[in-house]
This record gives sequence, C-alpha cells and structure tokens, in this order.
Amino acid sequence: MMASPRRRWLRLAAAAGVGAAAGGAGLWWRTATEQQLHERTGNLWLSRFETPTGSELAMPSLRGRPLVLNFWGTWCPPCVKEMPELDRFAREFGPRGWSVVGLAIDNAKAVREFLQRTPVSYPIGMAGFAGSELARALGNTQGGLPFTVVFGASGDIVETKMGETHFGELAAWAQRIGTS
Repeated sequence: MMASPRRRWLRLAAAAGVGAAAGGAGLWWRTATEQQLHERTGNLWLSRFETPTGSELAMPSLRGRPLVLNFWGTWCPPCVKEMPELDRFAREFGPRGWSVVGLAIDNAKAVREFLQRTPVSYPIGMAGFAGSELARALGNTQGGLPFTVVFGASGDIVETKMGETHFGELAAWAQRIGTS
C-alpha cells in the first residue's frame, strides 16, 4: 500500500528533525569538548606568540601532532643546558610527526641575543613574564624553570616535568606516546 503524499512529507520532516537534532547534539558535544580542552590547557591552543624575528607563532597550527613545549629563560642555567637536547629531539623526531616549541619567559632583546650565539632548529615564542601564568595553568605549580609539557596529538597534556630534561627522557616519552 502506498503512503499518501501528506504522510510521506510528515515522515521526511520527522527524519529531517531527528537528523538536525543529532547534528546539533554532535555540534554541542564538539563545542563542549573543545571548551574542556581549552580549560585543561590554559587556552594554549588559542594562543599566538611573537617570535624573536618578529613573525607569529600560532599554536592552533600545531594541534593534531604531539608537541613538546618547553618554558625557559636565558638567565636559567638548566634551561640553557637542556636546549641542545631539545634541539636534537626536534631534529630527530620532527620527521616522525613531533613538534617542539620553546616559550621564553624573558625579554625579547635578551632572547634575540642569546639565539644569535646559540641557535636552535625549533620555534621560539616570546611569552614574556606573563608566560609564567600559562605555565602555571599547565601544571607548573612551583613557578620554576625549566618546565616541559608534552601534549599528545589530541592536544591533551600527557607529561609534565619541572627541571632539566634530556634527549633520552624525551625519546622515551615519544616512544610511549607515539604520534597518534
């Protein structure tokens, strides 16, 4: 038996309503999940930092890959000591999908002068002294440097470390976390 045109129209309207409700629920879920991620990560994934060369380091462009984020200062001996280790990790694990970013808790002039003497292959962002608040939001309750945060490809924090890190430790984290 064939349904009347009116009944077919009602079925189509009901199906469209269910589809719209499901789509709206999915949109709400993604929005709520994004909101929670930003809250857990101190809005890092919305942040933009000036680089020592005056360009922009946009953190949203780094989402979707694992990331080692290192807070450092030119005046911090353990920070300076670990930079070659971070640089080695960036060069060896970059082709495997990893990113490394240094956020300088320092003034731009000091960072520029430091990087002229000691260049690194990974991007540096100028977080300034306000970067201490971001580090605190990411788990640096002591406020010390260096402070390293490792993010999975999902954008969530998977490791944090207060104090100097080294290549072996970074590589072990990368092996455990992978690139997904």
